[in-house]
Amino acid sequence: MSSEVGKIALITGAGSGIGRATARRLFQHGYRVVLAGRNKAPLEALADEAQQLGHEALAVPTDVTDAASVAALFDAIRQRYNRLDLLFNNAGRGAPAVDIDELSLDDWHAVVNTNLTGAFLCTRAAVALMKTQLPRGGRIINNGSISAHAPRPNSIAYTATKHAITGLTKSTSLDGRKYDIACGQIDIGNALTDLAARMAKGVPQANGEIAVEPLMDVEHVAGAVLYMADLPLDANVQFMTVMASKMPFVGRG
Repeated sequence: MSSEVGKIALITGAGSGIGRATARRLFQHGYRVVLAGRNKAPLEALADEAQQLGHEALAVPTDVTDAASVAALFDAIRQRYNRLDLLFNNAGRGAPAVDIDELSLDDWHAVVNTNLTGAFLCTRAAVALMKTQLPRGGRIINNGSISAHAPRPNSIAYTATKHAITGLTKSTSLDGRKYDIACGQIDIGNALTDLAARMAKGVPQANGEIAVEPLMDVEHVAGAVLYMADLPLDANVQFMTVMASKMPFVGRG
């Protein structure tokens, strides 16, 4: 399936990992990509990379936890393109892997504000644009997680927000129908990024053991997001799981 040249895509958390790999895949397939993230330097480096290859990308430093920052991001999108075809809600973070009673309220709020409130703020702004643009409609893809199905030990904040993302996905999918807005979720397990590199050194398992876990190339995730993004708006991948085949997710621990 070939991408439609000129579609406008917004990726949050675009400066590294899954966001960066997906941005590259999208602009290589004809999308004009808006790169959002907290750190300016990697966004601008990625935008420069795109432009050197003859593609178009716009770097907009953004704090998705701040409503004013998200509003400024969408103002920039309106001024540059006056439309948005795809939002990939990818920005996320974790918390220290500690017992529940040792997790600070500040750490809890930091995860909730980024993973859940940030996704809501971007979704709210995207829907407002997509429902009024001509032609109207668009697609939102939420980065869920394997944790949206089953937790890892000592991950209550991350796991709670990723379960909540599933609710955000379902509600957006339902409420967006009348505006031709499709919404789906990709749940990712053990993609090789800086964040997941620790898997190769061994991580706690449900039975208390420490075990090395298999990893997969992050490019497989980028390809999956591209497939979801390229569908016409009368078709939708509601949920997709992309994972390292041999990771200890399916089965009992």
